[in-house]
Amino acid sequence: MSWSKLKQQLEGFLSPALNGRVEYRAPGYRYLPDKSGICYILVDKKNVLQMSDKTNSIRWYQTELEIKNDPDIQVPVSSDEIEAVRQGTKGPVPEDRLIVMARSRKSTEHAKELLSAQASLSKSNFIVVANKFLTTPIEESLESNDILMNVLALVDKRVGKKRIINMSEKIKLKHPIVQYFYELRRNTL
Repeated sequence: MSWSKLKQQLEGFLSPALNGRVEYRAPGYRYLPDKSGICYILVDKKNVLQMSDKTNSIRWYQTELEIKNDPDIQVPVSSDEIEAVRQGTKGPVPEDRLIVMARSRKSTEHAKELLSAQASLSKSNFIVVANKFLTTPIEESLESNDILMNVLALVDKRVGKKRIINMSEKIKLKHPIVQYFYELRRNTL
């Protein structure tokens, strides 16, 4: 599918409150066939998400440790996860230490997922993900670990007010760009 047709379809799914505020851009360079070019998302004429660009205002992580130490990312731990750590230690461990160990394990897994999702952002990936988004149910797009799928789903008109409000806990585990678009959408309700 051509970029102009893809862009038209994506903008057709925008929430009415964000129509005209959110724009998708992918300038092509026809004289540089070996260059993939850039792709970015504008909000209120400001470049918010440029694929594979570390210079914009959204925090990009370089290491797993940065993610684990970020106070904005809160990793909740369930009783099942604590019990799994208890079984793995095979000895008496204080309850508060079990919680710390379970949170550390889960935050390491989460950090790896975030780094992997962040590393895959590029223009060609944007086009592939956008095409996938157009053929995927909105629930799957919201639950996906892919940053772009989450962003496209959050600005979609098929996601209603009630669903946006009920997502507040899940969003805390997502990449800062997903949190940004969640807040943008929530503030337009």
